[in-house]
Amino acid sequence: MREINFDGLIGPSHNYAGLSFGNLASMGNAGSIARPRAAALQGLDKMGRMLALGLDQGMLLPHPRPDVNWLRELGFAGDDVAVCRAAFAQEPAMLGAALSASAMWTANAATVSPASDTADGRCHLSVANLSSMLHRSIEPVQTLRQLQLAFADPRHFAVHAALPAALGDEGAANHMRMGAGHGARGVEIFVHGDALGLRGGAYPSRQHRAASAAIVRRHGLTDALLVQQSEAAIAAGAFHNDVVAVANEHVLFTHQHAFADPAQTYAAIRAAVPGAVIIEAPADRISLAEAVGSYLFNSQLVTMPDGHMTLVVPGEVRDTPTVWQWLGEQVASNGPIAQVEVVDVRESMRNGGGPACLRLRVAVSEAAHAAIDPRFLLDPAKLDRVATVVEAHWPEAIAPTDLGEADLWRQCMTARGALLSALGFAEGEL
Repeated sequence: MREINFDGLIGPSHNYAGLSFGNLASMGNAGSIARPRAAALQGLDKMGRMLALGLDQGMLLPHPRPDVNWLRELGFAGDDVAVCRAAFAQEPAMLGAALSASAMWTANAATVSPASDTADGRCHLSVANLSSMLHRSIEPVQTLRQLQLAFADPRHFAVHAALPAALGDEGAANHMRMGAGHGARGVEIFVHGDALGLRGGAYPSRQHRAASAAIVRRHGLTDALLVQQSEAAIAAGAFHNDVVAVANEHVLFTHQHAFADPAQTYAAIRAAVPGAVIIEAPADRISLAEAVGSYLFNSQLVTMPDGHMTLVVPGEVRDTPTVWQWLGEQVASNGPIAQVEVVDVRESMRNGGGPACLRLRVAVSEAAHAAIDPRFLLDPAKLDRVATVVEAHWPEAIAPTDLGEADLWRQCMTARGALLSALGFAEGEL
């Protein structure tokens, strides 16, 4: 079995509109000047680092932005520019949603179960509906198209459309998998807020228990845990579980206050995964505020070709002394995390997405790997080709006042077209 991380390429419309209520970074940086070109190049650098470490790397593509088809569904008419101009004049918040580049956070693209866990022996992918946020709720249609292209072979893959919007589903950001290895049967851990997001706190819980249970049934999983996220974590700005916990093979790396009932959660994991190792950051060493601010747990915990584990963290972890010191102690203790890799994804971080937000993990057999559409898989030469397109076509900066400019709308459309052409996609295919 091979694990592939599919990162989202940060799109040319990347901006700081502050659309994500409950995401403290997104809300706090609203109105700032964004740098889409730098953001995309930072993401590509991270992908290149993963390739250099000997890991498989894929890429999902930016969605069409502005999404003029969605705006037309809202009654705006005319050619593309006329539609955007009318939306900006009458409903500027709608144009803001139509310009959002949030599809770059592919941890929210889908929930993925490897073939070793499912009843029919195929890898199952369920597109997330992202119904709790308007700007993200428009993503599932395009996400489904990409996943159906990338994983088209029905012998190895089953790609499911999003659940009904009333069942809030945020994808892999609230899903973990643990087991002896990627090829062995594992236990899938679904972390939810409550039944239907009906909580009284300041911020909404975005993953509904009923949605998680539906994915378990749909994927034919017999070994699954449904675990409730702690109210304290949600209130602190952990809008997804992957802001406070990450798992890889037999290791869970988590904050003390990630789960509503940590003792029961750990006991269930240890019962399901013999030899499970739980690394818990105590709140008296790392507060929830420090965990959310640094995105320590929104890191990629990956198994290297030689079998040891590496934690890929954002630069903000190194910039937070208490967090960096504690993490150094874990590495020095000769535990399962053997080394730390620091990446710069600052532009994404300022909008509330760290290294783990930017990737969707897919574990496949060699035969299934060969069946994936190669246009979605990366090697150094293709990475360089994409970087050339980004440097030539992505806007250098987007200020809030630019969102109403036709030149920006045209540039974003042209940039995506140039990318699709460079990767070999036919006109209209995506």
